Amino acid sequence: MKTKPSFLPLPLGYLASGIHAGLKKNHKPDMALFCSKFPATTAGLVTTNKVKAAPAKHTEKALKAGAKVQAVVVNTKNANALTGKQGEKDAQKTVSLAAKLLNVPFSAVLVHSTGVIGVPLPMPKILGGVRQAVLKLSGMGGRDAAEAILTTDTFPKYSARPLWIGGKNAWLTGFAKGSGMIHPNMATMLVYLLTDVAVSRPLLNEALREATETSFHRITVDGDVSTNDSVLLMANGACGNKIITTKNQDYQLFVEALKEICLDLAKAIVRDGEGATKLVSITVKGAKTPRDAYLAAMSVAKSPLVKTAIFGADPNWGRVLAAVGYSGAAVDEFKASVVIGGYLLYNGGKKVSWSRERLKQILSERNVDIVVGLGLGRAQDRVYTCDLTDGYIDINGRYTT
Repeated sequence: MKTKPSFLPLPLGYLASGIHAGLKKNHKPDMALFCSKFPATTAGLVTTNKVKAAPAKHTEKALKAGAKVQAVVVNTKNANALTGKQGEKDAQKTVSLAAKLLNVPFSAVLVHSTGVIGVPLPMPKILGGVRQAVLKLSGMGGRDAAEAILTTDTFPKYSARPLWIGGKNAWLTGFAKGSGMIHPNMATMLVYLLTDVAVSRPLLNEALREATETSFHRITVDGDVSTNDSVLLMANGACGNKIITTKNQDYQLFVEALKEICLDLAKAIVRDGEGATKLVSITVKGAKTPRDAYLAAMSVAKSPLVKTAIFGADPNWGRVLAAVGYSGAAVDEFKASVVIGGYLLYNGGKKVSWSRERLKQILSERNVDIVVGLGLGRAQDRVYTCDLTDGYIDINGRYTT
């Protein structure tokens, strides 16, 4: 069941807001606040980029300390990255004010930033935004928050599932922003996953890693890994279920819902890739090892030649197998096959009759499915990407102006 009403069903005990702090033009919302009335067990993943923004460093430190989070402040337009010690102080000031206004411990507040790198935060606007966001907190504020975390995104990204856990009604709701600088290895987007289910920290960490492995770790837009972004999963236990401490049926139901929501959000991020017009799935079957399947699929997904051909609906399918060939995976051209949109184009070098016009028609669709068979084993994997368009160049060629 997918839920996309005009407002977002926040789980019990959560509030949210999205406001305009003056960071964006045209009075667009540019700061968000997610808040739990109760301390929430929190799992998270932070960007693997060694050049981390001040907010990412703060989040990483809090997660390592096992902090029970109650609030996350998010600002757009400015990444607070490569801003030196001042950037770290500014992040601390933001956390301190939010903690004071919400009457929660300093350790219970995280701050996230996204936008241009290397520019100091406009602190009067940021602190004023925190005050506004606290005043606007509401159980109906999910949609406003989803809008307020966007940067070059063209639409808000969210997904929700109702749950029946331990005889209790519960919810799991996810929010995301992401359009450019999208590539695996965590994290290249901002994602907030909120639930009122009680889950132990070790299992919450395991659930998040399991869910991201088949979603956020399986998407790429441009191969760039962000300096800032994070994925957070907060569980405040407000639904009243007995805390999940073992991998029982309740845990399996929770993980399944979490996987579905993460995949919803991951696909939405790729579909909204900067300048993108098409969602592309690449499945590799019959690989020698799981690693080979991943390498081959991701090589096709990252190939500028494949992505531009899909944008132009150019029936140049040979680029697909060429990308597999340099992926590092074991490949035998006489055992491999290529199928696009259910249309067989290559089969181990045997003669295949195919129509350029038919393939062009398939590549003109909004969703393009590519399946590569390697015929060397039983391993398989699937990743998602988008086409590479002149729109991507236009957005990123003028990003700071």
